[in-house]
Amino acid sequence: MRCTCVLRMPTYQCVFVLCYSLYSTMMNGQTVSQAPKKCRIVPSPIITPHPPRTPASSARSLSPRSTPRGRSRSPRGRKRSAGCMSADSDMGIWNDISVEDEALVLPNFVPKRNPGAQLVLDRMYSPLQLFQLFFPNSVVDTIVKNTNSYAKMRSEAGKKFLWVPMTAKELYLYIALVIYMGLLSTKTIVDYWSGKKIYNLPFPKSVMSRARFHAISWNLHLCNLEEDRANEQKKGTPDYDRLFKIKPLYTDIITACKTYFQPNRQLAVDERMVASKARISFKQYMKDKPTKWGYKLFVLADSACGYTWNFFVYEGKSSLATGKGLSYDSVMRLLDLSLLGKGYHVYMDNFYTSPDLLLDLLDKKTLACGTIRSHVQGFPRTRANELSERAQRGSTRWLREGKILFVRWMDTKMVSMCSTIHKAYDGSTVSRRVRNPKNVWEARQIPIPAAAKDYNKYMGGVDLSDALIGYYNVLHKTKKWYKTFFFHFVDIAVVNSLILHQHLLKTQNKTPLNQKDFREALVAELVGIVIPPSASEAKEPSTSCGQVPSTQETSTSAVEEQLCWPEYFGSDATSGRRVCVLCKILGHKVKTPVYCTKCNVALCFVSSRNCFKKWHTEKPSEDDEEK
Repeated sequence: MRCTCVLRMPTYQCVFVLCYSLYSTMMNGQTVSQAPKKCRIVPSPIITPHPPRTPASSARSLSPRSTPRGRSRSPRGRKRSAGCMSADSDMGIWNDISVEDEALVLPNFVPKRNPGAQLVLDRMYSPLQLFQLFFPNSVVDTIVKNTNSYAKMRSEAGKKFLWVPMTAKELYLYIALVIYMGLLSTKTIVDYWSGKKIYNLPFPKSVMSRARFHAISWNLHLCNLEEDRANEQKKGTPDYDRLFKIKPLYTDIITACKTYFQPNRQLAVDERMVASKARISFKQYMKDKPTKWGYKLFVLADSACGYTWNFFVYEGKSSLATGKGLSYDSVMRLLDLSLLGKGYHVYMDNFYTSPDLLLDLLDKKTLACGTIRSHVQGFPRTRANELSERAQRGSTRWLREGKILFVRWMDTKMVSMCSTIHKAYDGSTVSRRVRNPKNVWEARQIPIPAAAKDYNKYMGGVDLSDALIGYYNVLHKTKKWYKTFFFHFVDIAVVNSLILHQHLLKTQNKTPLNQKDFREALVAELVGIVIPPSASEAKEPSTSCGQVPSTQETSTSAVEEQLCWPEYFGSDATSGRRVCVLCKILGHKVKTPVYCTKCNVALCFVSSRNCFKKWHTEKPSEDDEEK
């Protein structure tokens, strides 16, 4: 066989063609001796040097489009490492809902206290009494003292403003106006005192002057000045406390939230954003939240009512560096199991959920459920019978590893879940709009795993709390970051007080107030509150319009000292409580903070149960007292 080829191409390309021809001849069963005997090559006049390429290296450099016909090509993005391939045989296969899951033996629900409000259930509490559980007089006195010290320091530094020392009464009036401004919002704060007919709001003017309100807002301070200076000197060291400016109120609010309510079995863990654009290191950005810029709070809330039971402010990566990740440490810090008890169900999103966390919680007799990211360590890597991305809506796959259940369910998109609470499938269905064979949308019942159903039901505890706060938010724009937290703590106190009020009245088969009416009643009580001034406050004038009793009104004469007067055992209604004498005679054990100054006996003194009046008008016999 004789052939003559004339190639107008570089020399190295001609060599490649010749070698490829020899290779093809060998593959067709011909010997090397049967190759063409003569091949005249005419090189091109311009030769560009390139590194030589062998047929093997050329074949590796082929693009997917130039793959020879008939040769299979692996799907894009389906490459698996050796570790993943070996995991297929170890992790089993994904099961569908036709395979029955094993029955679970769950820990019993053993809370430390009975779920609900930790108050006297048959007693009537006013909105102010409930609010003072979170803002007691001791906290108010501390804020008043620190605010006066801060205002004095600023005035000595040359700041020009009119300041008269603030009293506890004025701080309550200030809080009342802040809550009122959440009920009735205007464009600017000045509009509340505007003399224009279009506004004409008499209530703010009757409570406090505009100048006084601004003076308190400018000088509001929560922490001790000397301790704050000492903390600032530790900046840059591990002993520095970033949240020291809010600590007096911050710690008291958290303690009160845990003390006066025991959550139900289902709990939710999630983040909360407090809006702010202040320039501070622990400000965060979260693109998926309605409030994108602000301070991040990790919150544990009751899934049924939205009660904020525990929370903490995220200070940065260094604040929770235990080596197991922020999500793990956040959940463990929020779950104060010494106060909660055993058998709780915790629901969380894919930021927190991991097999290690669920196993550690299970060791503490606490169950958990949540969505999970498929790339998290511990998630099954097997692809045997896995759920396809194009699976029909309602399709389910599940796999159990010991006490942990992994579920994949196709809704509008694939959802991956992890749980130590549920079986794979319990026969539940959910209504969804799907296309029928005629390509028409229709409502249809599709299967849903028990984990996904309960997650949708109980995960919204923090969102419910955020919604209750957002309806009548008292947050004001301020340049000081700690003032932003002060307003948010007022919101938490009001909403938690509302939830306690609703729980108490439901147990008494009475109709509770809605949030708007509750806030209106609270504002009215805060404005009308009467606090006897201390010896240091008696000589100090006040610029607010509220009537503060004078020393002559609060002083008692010799005649008045012989009469019976109600008085508190402690500094406020939450301390020094003793059993009411009259209730004890009637067979009830009810504690009260009030006693008679002359008779020296503890007596209830509330609108629903006025034992003070009954004791002095219908005094029981000596035989009854001995009983």
